[in-house]
Amino acid sequence: MRFLLIAVLLATSVQADEVDVAAAASLQDVLRAIAPLYEAKTHDKVIYNFGASNALARQIRAGAPADVFFSADEATMRSVSTEPPHVIVTNRLKILGNLRTARRVAIANPNAVPAGVYARQYLERIGLWREVAPKVIPAENVRAALAAYEGGNVDAAIVYATDTNRPGVIVTGPIAPDIRYPAAVVRDARHPAAARRFVQLLQSKEARAVFTRFGFLPPLHPRSSKTSGTTSTPPARPRS
Repeated sequence: MRFLLIAVLLATSVQADEVDVAAAASLQDVLRAIAPLYEAKTHDKVIYNFGASNALARQIRAGAPADVFFSADEATMRSVSTEPPHVIVTNRLKILGNLRTARRVAIANPNAVPAGVYARQYLERIGLWREVAPKVIPAENVRAALAAYEGGNVDAAIVYATDTNRPGVIVTGPIAPDIRYPAAVVRDARHPAAARRFVQLLQSKEARAVFTRFGFLPPLHPRSSKTSGTTSTPPARPRS
């Protein structure tokens, strides 16, 4: 029995793998909750690298190790060579404070980071970007924008609805940005099998329940993001 148990343990350790996941900063809480679920099912180990999607994409293109890329928008996903991506969840923007009366407004970099691009698009659609733009304090990522607001360094901020339970205005309706989070296996993944298992788990009912618990919404039209549109292309510069 002892030898049989040792053999089973050795076989499990040989089969176990690890998966390097580069994921948008806004996903860190929910993905940390999903990691134990994945590891219990597969015996693989998850290693996360969280940051702004555009920064992660740049790292991957430069050769940084990544098996899975989980972006906050589809345009950034397309800048990386991956297997066909899948939209896993959607999200909404949340406005903290009063944009009109604020002296300083924190948003993620509106020219590069998905959360900031979404925020800029929304403000342009409602005709408020020109008024808000001079007050914008660009942040490295959406969590940095939230930290600036919570630390009292700015008077208002635009983040994702899933980032905080603080009171704020959640942006909904036909002019709200279509915020989609695709995930895909990176073409040069060092652990492709584990990466595919991880992406598959993200689409499972168990993972969906965790995403829902953290406030994320399911895709309105589940499909491969390879064929879907994007709302993250940087908008035209405002007229001077």
